[in-house]
Amino acid sequence: MLTQLHSLSARCCCIPAPGRDVNPVYVESAVVLAAVLCVHMAVWNQHSWCSIALFIQAFYVQHKWDRLLRSGGAVFQFRPSANSGIVPASMVMPLLGLVLKEKCSASGNVYFERFSMVITITGMMLALFLSLIAMGVTRPVPTNTCVIAGLAGSAILYTTKQTLTVSEVIEVLEVLLIFVYLCLIVLYLMPRCFTPGEALLIVGGISFIMNQLIKRSLNLSEVKGDPVNYFLPVVVVGSVLLGVFFALLFCFMESETWVSSLFFHIMTAVLVLGILMPWLSLFIGRHPLMWLWDFVMFNDRRLCLVGYWVFLAIVATCVVLHQNYQRQSGSKKHQASTIVRKYFHLIVVATYVPGLIYDRQLLHVASVGCLAVFLLLEYVRYFRIRPLGQLLRQLLTLFLDERDSGPLILTHVYLLMGMSLPIWLFPSTCAPKGVLAGAGGLVPYAGVLAVGVGDTVASVFGSTMGEIRWPGTRKTLEGTATSVFAQIIAVAVFLIFDGSINLNSTYSWIVAMLEAYTSQIDNLLLPLYLFILLLL
Repeated sequence: MLTQLHSLSARCCCIPAPGRDVNPVYVESAVVLAAVLCVHMAVWNQHSWCSIALFIQAFYVQHKWDRLLRSGGAVFQFRPSANSGIVPASMVMPLLGLVLKEKCSASGNVYFERFSMVITITGMMLALFLSLIAMGVTRPVPTNTCVIAGLAGSAILYTTKQTLTVSEVIEVLEVLLIFVYLCLIVLYLMPRCFTPGEALLIVGGISFIMNQLIKRSLNLSEVKGDPVNYFLPVVVVGSVLLGVFFALLFCFMESETWVSSLFFHIMTAVLVLGILMPWLSLFIGRHPLMWLWDFVMFNDRRLCLVGYWVFLAIVATCVVLHQNYQRQSGSKKHQASTIVRKYFHLIVVATYVPGLIYDRQLLHVASVGCLAVFLLLEYVRYFRIRPLGQLLRQLLTLFLDERDSGPLILTHVYLLMGMSLPIWLFPSTCAPKGVLAGAGGLVPYAGVLAVGVGDTVASVFGSTMGEIRWPGTRKTLEGTATSVFAQIIAVAVFLIFDGSINLNSTYSWIVAMLEAYTSQIDNLLLPLYLFILLLL
């Protein structure tokens, strides 16, 4: 097995002869393999061996998906100008479950240790399902890939039988069922918005959250933990319900009229006040608005942070208005430059760093609230809901890039999620006093480091001063080098204000290389992989 792994790694990492182009997919896969091997060496159990088997079959299946996308043989319309992204997306949930299991096992938290195993197996099953779809529609049938996928699937199923209880297996199947139906709806209603890998990552995560919320709603007697942790699941499920309902409704009626807009606002209010608020109150034991008022008014520091964030939100709004004014004043600017778009990265860094240092609970709640507002505004823009729908379309068109090729504009949502995911996923129940030792102290900062600092510096320096390009990609060596250097400096600065972290940049090169070669949404992938590696 180890011999096969070294052979596969050599195939992915091989240096081509002069004059030959490097396939970015191979380098991207090699970087992901490096992350998988890091986790495997730290964990070293049957689930980590299964993650290696999953990587091997995903590596082969990705080529089938890429062929389908190039030939137009895919059932749905996926985001163009990008590969399928099966390899990096398939490994996120399994690796996340593996590292969370180790942390919970070390702290003696048996409940979340079992929960982490469910995350691992669920991620593997979702990836296998996506592989079956690719092989099922590929002609001629890829025999070698089918054999490899069959062996990997057999190993995963055997491990599932040996390690999960019957109720946990049922839970995995429930997530898979939700994923199937949600994928059909999302990919049909939102063509060209996702690659197959991004659909696996996003829809798979939403399916898991929905299943967990339903499970806890049916067993309220077992509900425990910090009330802050229940805001995100309720917001995600509510946003999905709202989007699917109106997407189906407006297939049969015009959405731009005042009557339709009034109906949208009324039904949104009914959903929030009549369903989501009572639903959330079941988990936190109080009316959410009263709980939120007491939470924000807890001390003066929270009031200062909220005021500071409101000021930054006004600054960001002024940047949008100013850029649109320049476009309308006769200049030839049709799209915002890379540097202009990175202004928002800097504003988000200025937003998140004080929250991470002084009050992470408040930052958790505020980021969930921003996610709800962003999704609601995107629905208003997409459906052209009056009076703001058309205005939002005009304002946001300037900031479109090649990743916004579908009907939705999700770049700002991805930025928010990339910065917030390490905070939302932080295993506070498995961390003594809410702090992880060693490099784990940097875990909540993974989004700031990977997206706010690393990706921003790489884009700015690479586009302005970069000359040496990585083979097979538009990214530059100068951008990658400055990205790693900037992350080291950022950690040193954070260390001054936060004594719970230490200076550690061991895995920054993996994230920097992934940023250089991936064609997926880097605002999602980079913080997730850095989060996983920092948990080791």
